[in-house]
Amino acid sequence: MPLLVSDYSWTQNDSTVHINVPLKGAKAVKVDIVCTDEYLKVSFPPYLFEAFLFEPVDEDRSSAKVGNGVALISLPKRTSKQWDQLMITNDKDKKKEIRERALLRYQEKLCSESRQKAEKRQAEKNYALETMMKLEKEERENIQKIKDAEQEKTTSELAAWQLRQKQEAEEDAKLNQRGNQNQQRAGKQRQENTLSVKQDQRTNSEAKSSKKQTEPPPPRVSGNIQITFTPRVFPTALRESRVAEEEEWLNKQAEARRAVNSELLEELKDLKEEQKNPDWLKDKGDKCFASGDYLGAVNAYGLAIRLNRKIPALYSNRAACHLKLRNFHKAIEDASQALDLLTPPVPANAAARARASVRRGSAFCQLQLYAEGLQDFQAALKIDPHNEALQADTQRIREIVQGSAAETQIDKTRHNETQ
Repeated sequence: MPLLVSDYSWTQNDSTVHINVPLKGAKAVKVDIVCTDEYLKVSFPPYLFEAFLFEPVDEDRSSAKVGNGVALISLPKRTSKQWDQLMITNDKDKKKEIRERALLRYQEKLCSESRQKAEKRQAEKNYALETMMKLEKEERENIQKIKDAEQEKTTSELAAWQLRQKQEAEEDAKLNQRGNQNQQRAGKQRQENTLSVKQDQRTNSEAKSSKKQTEPPPPRVSGNIQITFTPRVFPTALRESRVAEEEEWLNKQAEARRAVNSELLEELKDLKEEQKNPDWLKDKGDKCFASGDYLGAVNAYGLAIRLNRKIPALYSNRAACHLKLRNFHKAIEDASQALDLLTPPVPANAAARARASVRRGSAFCQLQLYAEGLQDFQAALKIDPHNEALQADTQRIREIVQGSAAETQIDKTRHNETQ
């Protein structure tokens, strides 16, 4: 049975009632306050304070502050007048009825707030999906336009080729006709002078044989020799690569693509098949980011991460979105998660590690944590030591840490690209 609090105090004016309830050592997170227009309850086990108010109050404008061992409740009056007392007289049946009615209204209020939150989340999800579908539709239309243009180009080229073929056929027919005429004249000449024709044939035969001896042979036919090599995933030579670390990285990537949560897919069964693919969602997030829809990109990357939590590019890209939205703590969290997944450090993930380090360092600098930001920029500069812009940013942050320069805005162009 709870212990009733009796050492409370209250004050009033014409418009407001103030009630001061001592919390007797209870922490603020363990205090439960319920307030309606005619009932007030402050529960902090094992203590309980109940007030069956003398007059109705405006529960929508009521407020409560908990701190320093005291709960201070402000109750605006509905009618501006002085109360004779804080609570009604000891009528147990009426108090029971008021308590039940107040608790029922409070439960209904909680249910309504829960429904509103669920509807808001669903609306945000629908908006993100509609945005992605719109972008996909625009992409399909652009592809169709390209196809139509290529088809028109091919049709015109085919018509031009057919015209050339027709012209060449006409020219060949004219040449054949001229050849037949020459043959007819040659036949008549052979009939008139057989001996002369034979002599001409011998002369022509000798001329052809001499021409064959002087002409060079025809050029050889050109061709290509196909050579295949054993495929290499990493660009470094085998003698210079770290095979064990590279194999570990490839195994992690393969495991990440297989790690799809079946329970989550059951929750998202109303979505299309491509909308359950993390790679498809990543592409959609990249397009949203490129078009300036950073909130839509965050939603797309977030859904992809729920489907597969082992793809580092999703966390790194979402960190870039949070930087745009000035959610710097979330940007640090996502960039750190991306760096954890980008292990072991191999040449294939060097660029991704540099991007994630710069994004986390930029978020630290925006929070004025320049020492932490300098560490990340130095790590990125170690990966890409010839990047002049990165060298300049690192030097500016170092000067701020050493106190030799004023705080300046770090150039963010190097982490505003998705990977």
